[in-house]
Amino acid sequence: MNGWLKVFIRFIECVIILAIGLWVTNSILKPIYEQYGIMLLGNVWVNWFGVSYLLFVWYSLLLGLSPVKENKIYKQRINSGIFWVLCIGAIYVVFVPFVKGENLF
Repeated sequence: MNGWLKVFIRFIECVIILAIGLWVTNSILKPIYEQYGIMLLGNVWVNWFGVSYLLFVWYSLLLGLSPVKENKIYKQRINSGIFWVLCIGAIYVVFVPFVKGENLF
């Protein structure tokens, strides 16, 4: 497969994950936050990115652990240290407001 086509496919994957993350943030996370008395105000994009990155992690794990030959990039991704550090950061962004009782961002 052409190198530029692979780059384009990865770009489309990221855009789709960001779009789904925005929908999840507004449709699912916001009502859950409001149910616990947490207002989703301020830099909502931080929460949006956290949700999107968690979706990206699940997507990468699903494809990286599947027995398909053409998943080399996903296996490299899940073996990366920065991938897991960013995952911990995304978990912090999404779940710490439940502990603190307010959105910190």
